[in-house]
Amino acid sequence: MNAIMPVEVQAPMQPFSSDQTIGTALALMTRAFAAAGIDSAQRDARFLLQSLLGLDGAVLLTQPQRSLGDDALRISDAVRRRLAHEPVSRIAGRREFYGRNFVITPDVLDPRADTETVIDLALDIIKSKGWAKKALSIADIGTGSGILIATLLAELPNARGIATDVSPAALTIARQNAERLGVAERVTFVAARGLEGCVGPLDLIVSNPPYIATDKIAALEPDVRNYDPMIALDGGPDGLRVYREIAEDIAKLQHSSCVVVEVGAGQAADVKNVFSSVGWSLLGERNDLGGHARAVALEIHS
Repeated sequence: MNAIMPVEVQAPMQPFSSDQTIGTALALMTRAFAAAGIDSAQRDARFLLQSLLGLDGAVLLTQPQRSLGDDALRISDAVRRRLAHEPVSRIAGRREFYGRNFVITPDVLDPRADTETVIDLALDIIKSKGWAKKALSIADIGTGSGILIATLLAELPNARGIATDVSPAALTIARQNAERLGVAERVTFVAARGLEGCVGPLDLIVSNPPYIATDKIAALEPDVRNYDPMIALDGGPDGLRVYREIAEDIAKLQHSSCVVVEVGAGQAADVKNVFSSVGWSLLGERNDLGGHARAVALEIHS
């Protein structure tokens, strides 16, 4: 008979004390995160400490004997939350996107690096059309934290924008981020679904809509399914519901616009088919780091 080996259970991490040092905390956090199966254990530990202590990376490395002091309890709570797979950006309350820092809360999607492809592609289209200095009118559908509209207005000082979202709480965060970037006076925030109540013409429409098929959400990583708002994830039975709504809204505008949307891996062809009802020509696509088409740009001929 084979002996039954006991299962080793990871003991919960003990809270930090005020007299413990940065170096000790960094080592213990890294070890605990790795034991919990977090691939980015060392990076997450460093980022959390930097954010919570208000230090840059150089100080973290050059002053390892510095004590945690009154921040020990906050760091202990942050470790507990990360071990429960809450994303580091949510614990810190901010996310870097396109070289700028954005506030995020439980009311908005945690921005991913893949979404920067939407900005890159939109700016490429604008440059190719000679619109960089034009007084563009830009709409951001389902703005969430406002990363798309705020970034585009920061990059295009003559542009103005409209940002819509069904969530008033999300619009509050989007406005806060626009204010932090100094672009709030050039954007109108509208509590609406899609382009309801928006009057054209609109030169550019951008969106990172929910595109996960409903029955696929349960299989997402816990960092996503347990912490991102469901309304920002659920794209309906086939993941394409909101793209159809956007296409219908654009048809009502009755003028031509450029549209740049984020799409899920393998969805590019299906999304283009959705827009076939309003007539389009392909302006370009942009792949993410995994080689998947992540942003699609179309010119809509209404």
